Amino acid sequence: MAEQLEFFPIQSPCRGICQSDERGFCRGCMRSRDERFNWQSLSDVQKQDVLRLCHQRRLRKLRAAKAAAEDEPQQPTLF
Repeated sequence: MAEQLEFFPIQSPCRGICQSDERGFCRGCMRSRDERFNWQSLSDVQKQDVLRLCHQRRLRKLRAAKAAAEDEPQQPTLF
C-alpha cells in the first residue's frame, strides 16, 4: 500500500483520561496498552490504522450503551 504524505504529524488521540475499561482499552482514547506505549515508534500509516480502530471501538461502545439503555424499563412520569 502506498503511503500518503502528511503535512503535519499525526497527533496522539490521548484525552488525558488514562483509565482502562473492562476490556483493557483506555476510556479516553480507546487505544490498547500496546498502542499507547508504542505510539511514538509507529509509522504514520500505523498511527492512522490505530486511529481507525479507536473510532470503531468508540462506535461499538456507544451502540452497546444505547442498546443497554433501551433494554432498561422506563419509569412512567408522574407529571
